[in-house]
This record gives sequence, C-alpha cells and structure tokens, in this order.
Amino acid sequence: MAIEIERKFLVAHDGWRGRATGSDRLHDGLLSSGGTNKVRVRRGSRTAWLTVKGPKSGIARDEFEYEIPLADADEMLARRCHGPIIERVRFFVPEGVHLWTVDVFGGPLEGLIVAELELDHEAVPFERPAWVGMEITHDRRYGSAALLLAAAQNGPVPWRD
Repeated sequence: MAIEIERKFLVAHDGWRGRATGSDRLHDGLLSSGGTNKVRVRRGSRTAWLTVKGPKSGIARDEFEYEIPLADADEMLARRCHGPIIERVRFFVPEGVHLWTVDVFGGPLEGLIVAELELDHEAVPFERPAWVGMEITHDRRYGSAALLLAAAQNGPVPWRD
C-alpha cells in the first residue's frame, strides 16, 4: 500500500529562492471527492498523473499515483474536473538531507506560497529552514478543496486574513 506522509508550512520569506535547483509548472483538477476520498489529475510540463487519496490519519494518508498520457490529462482538466484548476509553479529546494518543495500558486490562489516536506515516517526528525514559517499541516483552511471553494466564491482566503 502506498502511504503519503507530509508536513506543510507557509513560507516566511524568499530565502529559499536562491537554493532552488529546478521547477515545474503544475495544473491540478479534482475529478471526484466523496466523503474523505478524492481523485485528482495533475499535469506537469513533461508528465501527468492520476492520484487517488484516502482519508488522513494524523499526517499520513493512503495515496495511489499513476502516470498517464499528457493528452489524457489535458482532456480531463478541460472536460472532467469540477471547480477551478489549481495553478502553481513547484520549486525543488534541497536542505540538508531533505528535499523541500515550494509551491507558488497562481490563478485564483495567487499570493499563496506553501512549503512541503514528504517524509518516510511521521517521526522523521528534520531541521526547519529559516524561510519556513507557520505549520499548516492540520489547518483544514489550507486543504485543496477548501482553498478552491474560497477562491471560486471570491471569499476570504486564509493567507490574506
């Protein structure tokens, strides 16, 4: 079984930018969300994935991810996703033995910058770089569905509060 274990943080300042070793432009769309499960399509510049996520238990959740053809991802994003498409540029930032990702959002989520760290297990120790701010791992306001709903309705978004 595939398990995703990740911690999420707001970014405090641009100190990460000079450390980034690469980036990719991503577009995510929600195909289905029922109860605590969701199915997402994500398209990068060279690869696309279909992802099935289960409910969270702490910071872990079941996650099954499958590479799909770019043309299929384009069709799903255009014709099958409900709600807005999440646009972001994902930067890869090595810090010590860990690889952080920093997502700079565009479109309806413009202004949001989130750092994520995927871990092998929940108790893995890590050093938090100075550019990493408040932890939002357990803050439901920063879940993809909540952010998209707020953005789609032009409602308040937590990073602008």
